[in-house]
This record gives sequence, structure tokens and C-alpha cells, in this order.
Amino acid sequence: MSYILIFLAGGCGSLLRYAIGLMLPASFFPWTTLGINVLGSFALGLFGGLGARFGWSESVHLALTIGLCGGFTTFSTFSKEALSLAVAGRWGVFSLYVIGSVVLGLAAAAVGFMCTRG
Repeated sequence: MSYILIFLAGGCGSLLRYAIGLMLPASFFPWTTLGINVLGSFALGLFGGLGARFGWSESVHLALTIGLCGGFTTFSTFSKEALSLAVAGRWGVFSLYVIGSVVLGLAAAAVGFMCTRG
């Protein structure tokens, strides 16, 4: 059952990411990917904390974390965009993007998790 739920939730996460990407204009900075990854990190922390607090089944926990959040977030696009910035010699933007993605992603996951504490 977990496999099916992960599959379905992953598809939903991917479609949501795609829809958001279509709605937002391209920019000099990869704001869309950064925002999606930070939002997905927040959701991962939130779902992890809620699952632990309320005793969600393993299938539900896996569907929401590995499936939905895994399908929504995108490390491969982050890597492609970071590499493109480096190849273009845009080292300042590259550094800001890479460091910002890691720091903001970790902070968002922590905030999401802390939101579940009573």
C-alpha cells in the first residue's frame, strides 16, 4: 500500500511544482526553484512533526514526506540552475543561490517541525 500512496502523492507533488513554475515568470535569479524547495522543506518538517505527534501510519508518513514533498521539491533543477550560473560566470548569484538554498531549506524544515510542538 505504501508504494501506491508514495506514487500518487509524488505525482501530485510534481504536478503542483510544474503548475507553480508555469504561473511564475522567468527571472535573473532562480526564485521559483528556491521558493519551491524552501516551501517543500517547510512541509517536510511540518509533516514529520505532525506524524510523530499524532502517530500517523507509516504509509501516510511516507506518502506525504517521500511522495508529496519529494515530488514537489527538486534537487536536480537546483543543481542545473546552479551549474548554469557558474558556467555563465555569475559567481555572486551562484554563491547566493547555493548558500541561500541550503540555509533557507534547513531553516524552513526546522520551523515546520517546530510548528508542530504544543
